[in-house]
Amino acid sequence: MKTLLISTYELGHQPLSLASVAAWLRRAGAEVTCVDTSVMPLTAAMVADSRLIALSVPMHTATRLALTLLPRLRAAAPDAFIVCYGLYAPLNAAMLRAAGADCCLGGEVEELITTIWQRLASGERPPSVDAIALNRLNLIPPDRRDLPPLDRYATLITATDSRIAGYTETTRGCKHLCRHCPIVPVYNGRFRVVPRETVLADIRAQVAAGARHITFGDPDFLNGPGHVLPIARAMHAEFPDLTYDVTIKIEHILRYAHLLPELRATGCIMVVSAIESLDDDILTRFAKRHTSADVARAVALLRANDIALNATFVAFTPWTTRQKYRDLLLGIAELDLIESVAPVQYGLRLLIPAGSHLLSLPEVRALIGPFDLVGLVYPWQHPDPAMDALQRAVLEMAQCSDRCQLSRSDFYQRVLDLCDQVIGPGPRPLTLPPTAPIPRLSEPWYCCAEPTDTQSTARYV
Repeated sequence: MKTLLISTYELGHQPLSLASVAAWLRRAGAEVTCVDTSVMPLTAAMVADSRLIALSVPMHTATRLALTLLPRLRAAAPDAFIVCYGLYAPLNAAMLRAAGADCCLGGEVEELITTIWQRLASGERPPSVDAIALNRLNLIPPDRRDLPPLDRYATLITATDSRIAGYTETTRGCKHLCRHCPIVPVYNGRFRVVPRETVLADIRAQVAAGARHITFGDPDFLNGPGHVLPIARAMHAEFPDLTYDVTIKIEHILRYAHLLPELRATGCIMVVSAIESLDDDILTRFAKRHTSADVARAVALLRANDIALNATFVAFTPWTTRQKYRDLLLGIAELDLIESVAPVQYGLRLLIPAGSHLLSLPEVRALIGPFDLVGLVYPWQHPDPAMDALQRAVLEMAQCSDRCQLSRSDFYQRVLDLCDQVIGPGPRPLTLPPTAPIPRLSEPWYCCAEPTDTQSTARYV
């Protein structure tokens, strides 16, 4: 009985969500094919021959792409049992089921999907029951054998070279409750650790496949310092030339400042941090638990430890006025973060997905429209139409920035020019600090962005 696992997009990384499920299924005896439609074609023959099809939907873009793909999968394999799994699956179950899915699973899904396969293999039709599983699994090393090679994915770019990048996770979920975060509705403040030897085995396999850099994709690497630091030490002892990057909240950069020297000593060269805004009122609405002053302190700490910052923002919200957007641009320059901000970050618009904790705010409930079954969000319009026009223009320019080979400082200047054109002339930085490239991954897009025109069609032939 053939099983097909499909990823449509995982931020330019080789999809761990397929490799982990594939390992569990193959251990149980399943014949598994993995397809990442962001870099390879999905053929009709693969679909028609499969009794179990599972689509990974860990983020907004992947779910939007899955919705377009599901009707074609159902038409090509009418008797197959189709599962959608990942953060966005249970929250969008009604839409995914209407498009062709049989069930939607979230959380720790490996055991659930394996049980579905076992029932199908025994001739039984599994029940079409949606579920979120948060039980602690003894996760095994991912099986990446038939995924595209790592050189098809994002690379680390430094001032002197580029490095093939691998991707793994030491934890899942998050113990924080930021209102706008899609992790919160599923894990609700909980996180689960991946066994140390499982993580190290995955890193070894990716190094053997050519990786010279590892991205740790944990929602927050310092949710469990006692778990992750021994992994970083062991990895560095075994692969002293391997570099890595991690995601850390501003709050944790400050709380665990004493750990930054060890992170740098073990090969950490970049931290991704969801700053989201430099306006304290917006940060309070998001329940980020940091302030703009905290951001300045965190930036200084990372710089003092020679760790580059990759800063992410939700630049456009219902509360982002013309002045607040200009203040964001001025703040980025004042903090010397122009090289730390990817073009897409200047144009990201707040997404309010199903289950969002932002819906607990009466002011949010008052401004949204009915749930958009195609866009998978509660739509909102800015009270100032010029701000919506500016957001669309900035995001369109961001899509073109790679093709135009704009430097980040050039893009920043163009955003300033665009502001003058769309919302009227305003203040600019008196001087711009000299910029030098910092380490960054080559993937230009982001999980909370709308799909690009290029991404909007999965490769199905």
